[in-house]
Amino acid sequence: MTARLPVLFLGHGSPMNAIADNAWSQTWAALGAALPRPKAVLMISAHWETMGASAVGASERPETIHDFGGFPQALFDVRYDAPGDPALASRVAELLSPYPVVQHPTRGLDHGVWGVLRPMYPHADVPVVQLSLDRGRSDRWHYEAGRRLAALRDEGVLIIGSGDIVHNLRAVNFRTGEIPDWAPRFNDTAKALIAAGDHDPLIDWRALGPDAEASINSAEHYLPLLYVLGAQQAGDEVSFFTDDLFAAISMTSVRVG
Repeated sequence: MTARLPVLFLGHGSPMNAIADNAWSQTWAALGAALPRPKAVLMISAHWETMGASAVGASERPETIHDFGGFPQALFDVRYDAPGDPALASRVAELLSPYPVVQHPTRGLDHGVWGVLRPMYPHADVPVVQLSLDRGRSDRWHYEAGRRLAALRDEGVLIIGSGDIVHNLRAVNFRTGEIPDWAPRFNDTAKALIAAGDHDPLIDWRALGPDAEASINSAEHYLPLLYVLGAQQAGDEVSFFTDDLFAAISMTSVRVG
């Protein structure tokens, strides 16, 4: 019997972390080496948003998408040639049924995916499938989708959400890195709720007040966390790592199970 795999939320921060040798990339590398080797990775990244239906990458050879600008050429030269897994894409669609899931035949992997997987699995030898964020759905729908996908944990699939608990680029001072007071406050609030297994306030995050509104902002970096929390099973231990803040971005990562 395949051992149940944990679920991860990785605070991914800047795309440069994919090629930088820093504490975050080193932690991701150590994590990849320590975890049981998965048959495949299902990634929910902040950087693929759809409207009206979820989409799942069904390419056998997904390309490396460089969905950013203003970075050094070395970052644009990165190729992360992990294979796809069309069978897993079909399984994802089955688990989310009857909600529509478009199996995208050519979609590649964005930097929210390869930015963390390149340190974790540097040989790009673990198949990867990416699931989009359907922004036409409610926050609770995304959480419930995580519950539906939790079955994959017993099928050798590592579910990873890639985003940031606190992510407000409009509030970032890249020159000073000054941290606004609401950022650590909300990060600590979220961590306390996650540790307590109290998910409802995290789903209904707008009720948490101005700190949440400022921290979550446009929400695409937060929603992957809801999938991870939805996939939590009874008895799963929860731990935090890469627990740093830079300006209005938190690198806090969560391991469930």
